[in-house]
Amino acid sequence: METRVAVVSIILENSQSVNEVNKLISDYSDYVVGRMGIPYKKRGISIISVVIDSPQDVISTFSGKLGKLEGVSAKTAYSKYVFTDE
Repeated sequence: METRVAVVSIILENSQSVNEVNKLISDYSDYVVGRMGIPYKKRGISIISVVIDSPQDVISTFSGKLGKLEGVSAKTAYSKYVFTDE
């Protein structure tokens, strides 16, 4: 199976969407390498970075679902390399 490593950067501007974001991250936990969350209290937002190693279509679906949530922005940066598990 070919996979890529990517970082999905999430800005959460609506605290009411936090449960939905966490559920999506949990739904994709088989592919998640790690995550880091930073509450930025001064601005009333949270920033989350999720490192994921999966087929490219899975990464795109994950990021797309996040971006459809109310008050959530998601952008993805992909590695240039494709990995093959043997």
